Amino acid sequence: MAVPVSLFFFTTLFSCFVISDQQPLLDSLEQDAVYQVLHSVNPTIPWRSLFSDDLCSSPPHGVVCGYFIEATNHTVSHLQTETFHIIELSFGYVSDYTPNPPCTSNSTLSPLIFTSFKYLRKLFFYQCFTETPVSVPYNVPESFGSSLEELVFIENPSLVGSLSGIIANYTNLRRLVFSGNGVYGNVPDKVGELVGLEEITLSRNKLSGGFSFSLAKLKKLRVLDLSQNYFDGNAPDEMSNLTQLFKLDFSNNNFSGKIPESFGSLQSLEFLDLSFNRFGNFGVPLFLAEMPRLSEVYLSGNLLGGQIPEIWENLRGILGIGFSGMNLVGEIPASMGLHLKNLCYLGLDNNKLQGSVPEEFGVLEFAEINLENNNLSGKVPFSAKFSLKVGLKLKLNGNPDLCVVEGFSINKNVSGSLGQLKLCKEPEIPNAVQFNGGSSSALMAYSRVLLFLVFCLVMLMVMA
Repeated sequence: MAVPVSLFFFTTLFSCFVISDQQPLLDSLEQDAVYQVLHSVNPTIPWRSLFSDDLCSSPPHGVVCGYFIEATNHTVSHLQTETFHIIELSFGYVSDYTPNPPCTSNSTLSPLIFTSFKYLRKLFFYQCFTETPVSVPYNVPESFGSSLEELVFIENPSLVGSLSGIIANYTNLRRLVFSGNGVYGNVPDKVGELVGLEEITLSRNKLSGGFSFSLAKLKKLRVLDLSQNYFDGNAPDEMSNLTQLFKLDFSNNNFSGKIPESFGSLQSLEFLDLSFNRFGNFGVPLFLAEMPRLSEVYLSGNLLGGQIPEIWENLRGILGIGFSGMNLVGEIPASMGLHLKNLCYLGLDNNKLQGSVPEEFGVLEFAEINLENNNLSGKVPFSAKFSLKVGLKLKLNGNPDLCVVEGFSINKNVSGSLGQLKLCKEPEIPNAVQFNGGSSSALMAYSRVLLFLVFCLVMLMVMA
């Protein structure tokens, strides 16, 4: 049984951790496998000559070794062997601070990764498979992944195939990240059996079908991101056990029906994005008021209809609201401006809202506000100073009956957002009757009115 003692990152020397007089070497077969994997991601670099002898003494960035003590005889506990094994493989340039081995346009996914590193804890590829098609492994060996904690593939559009073959019984897996790749098909059911998962990010792929895997056992889950795929059917209704979930993103899919009421049980949720699906005709969900930590909610592009509910007193800490293109009707609640003092973004554009912009919105001086293409009317409550300060962040076009008072200075550089607003009309005051040079008929009419007023005054005094 191998017992991990510590991790060594980058070019750290390991001599201070060695128990015996001589530093143990990386197994020769494992070291040769590393060279072949490095060659598969970038054959233009002479890896063997640049990093010779023992890879664990001075490995390339992204190749990380771990120090282990292995018992060679289970009956004699004091007979132990010290060894090094590869525990992390990270490929693809990310930044100057994490200069992983760079990939090329013709990088390949070496099968040795799934057969030669039984102690591997992290496998990471970033922008490695971008031109030449690379297939996701059809069926990884059962021996792979017993120690794996992070499986991460980001921005690899040429990585194609189903996830079924690469998802195994990873009992220690914490992060499953496939984002911006070319994988397709259903999410395998066995994802729901990986009870240690804290993050599932499968965004920006070509995944499809209904929500197939169970969430019942994923009690440690903190991030669930399935955005920008082709999922359809109903959203999962088994959320009550996800007590640690703080991000839920199903945006840009084809989910339909009603937004499940069970979402309201996500008491730790901070970020909710269900925008641009096919949820419809059930109104803005009232359960939002039951989510005390919610800081961002985006429902744009779903034809939910109805009015904006009065739920904002319970959501005072909210920072972003996206309710664009939702077929909303009625007036904008004044309570939004009254309670949402920390608001940074409010999108209510492309709806059927009417009435005036609440005066309470005039204090939201740090928010980006989009009210375009509604049926709003009346005077704009924002100050001239506010409009000049926020510029394009204040969008009011497409409301022909909105107006600004005279003196409201419109920045000509932001005509796309405010430049079409008209000046509010001043209330009309009837012109006074001109007596000098006026006609005798007008004078006689005035005299009759004056006599009538005097008569009324006298009668009042008599009755008193």
